[in-house]
Amino acid sequence: MPARRKSDPVGKLMAEWPLSAAATLGSSMRARGIFLEIRARLPAPLRKLLHIESRVLTLRLPEDSDADVAAAAAIVSEAMLDIEDLPVIPREVEDILTISSGERHRWLKDGRLQSAGTRTVKLRGRARKITFHVFDPRHIEDVLDRDLVTVWREEDAATRAENRRRAAAKAALKRAQKKSSGPASHTQDESPLLRGWEDFDLDGLLR
Repeated sequence: MPARRKSDPVGKLMAEWPLSAAATLGSSMRARGIFLEIRARLPAPLRKLLHIESRVLTLRLPEDSDADVAAAAAIVSEAMLDIEDLPVIPREVEDILTISSGERHRWLKDGRLQSAGTRTVKLRGRARKITFHVFDPRHIEDVLDRDLVTVWREEDAATRAENRRRAAAKAALKRAQKKSSGPASHTQDESPLLRGWEDFDLDGLLR
């Protein structure tokens, strides 16, 4: 028996809305996030009509469907009016800026990445809710355009180097203090505690 031929799952194209670069910020993940956000605004029976194809939102009517395409199109059109201002969620920020989750958390904590508030969502199929920071797309665009990620990474590298230098200085001072607690037979001039302090001072280790 021949296999049953499936009807076109996409359906007839009824309307389309290209996503601008200002909306997606060059991120396919951001484009899909916009699609999911707009689809969630549609009534449940109409959600299956909306698709995303190469960063273009499309409204397609399956065969033998009597869905209210006009109502769906009106909702999508209204949502698209301010889509460029839709807050950016964490995974989109990481994709847009090509950064790690650790960098996002660190830069958010020290204020370099500026939060635009928080959002709470319920995980599908679970009772637990999660709350996360969202970001103003114009702020993320500014970070991207000014290549601030490179600047911040250089700042972080310098901070790590300084921390290592201070740790080494602290360890050297501790070793010197430990030596000074040796046998008390030394005279004051011969004491290991006093020898070499000038070198420490010249190297800036005691500052």
